[in-house]
Amino acid sequence: MKPNRQDLLVTRSAHELPAPYPADHERNLRRVKRRSRRNTILLLLFTLGLILYWNELPIPDLLEPEASVRDIPPVTGLHPIVAAKQNELIRLTEEAGITILITDGFRSKEEQDALYRQGRSDEGPVVTHAQGGESYHNYGLAIDFALRTDDGDVIWDLSYDGNGNGESDWMEVVSIAKDLGFTWGGDWASFRDYPHLQMDFGYSIRELKKGKRPPSGQDTSSP
Repeated sequence: MKPNRQDLLVTRSAHELPAPYPADHERNLRRVKRRSRRNTILLLLFTLGLILYWNELPIPDLLEPEASVRDIPPVTGLHPIVAAKQNELIRLTEEAGITILITDGFRSKEEQDALYRQGRSDEGPVVTHAQGGESYHNYGLAIDFALRTDDGDVIWDLSYDGNGNGESDWMEVVSIAKDLGFTWGGDWASFRDYPHLQMDFGYSIRELKKGKRPPSGQDTSSP
């Protein structure tokens, strides 16, 4: 007996209907969506962490509790090793026929803030991008220098050759300073600070702001 036309239509419609999703498939979809949201959140947190790190902003340190800055004696002068190396720099450059003047050493946070305002809210050119507490000067770990000519003038001329040996006096001073363990601000990739010499002992500004300090007798090659 042949099926009638109505039976054929019913059979065909039943085959063309999509099969319902099994329950485990729906669970898998929900799991994938949750994982995707979690990965997105982790990526955003990682990106935010990088931004905070490169901008030297405080990040809660769960593994290492932050020291109480109130318990740390305030820095009031150059670190003893930096002071000794400064005097040695003056002596060695004098032996090379170059007279230098130390124009800045330890700088209080208030003095740093005043310099930061220059070229911004106050008149004058911009001379620093560091606010109070963000410069190695504020921790006694940096000095600035200039050259003094035979006439007694104080200059910041990188091409001046006062000892007549065919080399820049400025760069001779920088070379001697590097041999003593200083790093030079003129080597920085941005905002090169040519008079700046620092000896940070491997400590970052972030660590110094937390209250960490290099030991007074520490060798400059040790972090």
